Amino acid sequence: MKILVTGGAGFIGSHLCKRLLDDGHDVLCLDNFFTGTKDNILGLMDNKKFELLRHDVTFPLYVEVDQIYNLACPASPIHYQFDPVQTTKTSVHGAINMLGLAKRTKARILQASTSEIYGDPEIHPQVESYWGRVNPIGIRSCYDEGKRCAETLFFDYYRQNKVDIRVIRIFNTYGPNMHPDDGRVVSNFIVQALKNKDITIYGDGSQTRSFQYIDDLIDGMTKMMNNKENFIGPVNIGNPDEFTIKELAEKILEMIPESISKIVYKDLPQDDPRQRQPDIKLAKEKLNWKPQTDLTEGLLKTIKYFRELK
Repeated sequence: MKILVTGGAGFIGSHLCKRLLDDGHDVLCLDNFFTGTKDNILGLMDNKKFELLRHDVTFPLYVEVDQIYNLACPASPIHYQFDPVQTTKTSVHGAINMLGLAKRTKARILQASTSEIYGDPEIHPQVESYWGRVNPIGIRSCYDEGKRCAETLFFDYYRQNKVDIRVIRIFNTYGPNMHPDDGRVVSNFIVQALKNKDITIYGDGSQTRSFQYIDDLIDGMTKMMNNKENFIGPVNIGNPDEFTIKELAEKILEMIPESISKIVYKDLPQDDPRQRQPDIKLAKEKLNWKPQTDLTEGLLKTIKYFRELK
């Protein structure tokens, strides 16, 4: 198939492009390089089935494709808060443009939504039927509400125009190709430990997260895109193993024994969720999917990547 990956030079997109190429597909990688980087896809450039297009999804795109993975959007707070209006436009206008492309070409389209649509949740773990608790006017709202609106658009295009959609909600994911300065907790802690800088924890470190290795996410994405049951979602894709932020910091320090970094505490940012853990019963039932990589194994691979990063 000819498959379009928007945000294809980003952390997740670059891994997805490689997997699709390994599976024998023609891949059109689209990115405006706001957060994505050519370094992530250098190893793919010589593949004759790979094509790179610099383009911003907030503008219409006219290509012929069979499937679309819509990943385009800055995903870390540092990046999406840098230009919050553009972040919202990327989620909303980008969804409209990619759904229009899917409608015209009759392509199946998968939306990479996020656990952030649950906001600071009142129920734990989070199930897909939970509508969320999101501040619509906070500093994280450009991302949270942008992604929520994108889901609305996907389901309205499905109901109104019979567009063939799939929607996944991605929980915290880590692995090689993460940007060293993106502000996400795993990359932050690893880079700080390798540079012997203070490990920065916001709040008291008791807030919890669930960490999913990139390979498991890509398995879940491709299974969702190609499921034969016409299951459209939304479905949580994440690792249900839950850790406090303090436990993560201590674990990373143990795994980088030469580090002399110390843990320091700073004020918790506005609207930072206290808990985040996916309920993945639906993914197990509908996709026969569950994560295979535990935190220690995944962190070893990620630390190795950052050690070798020049």
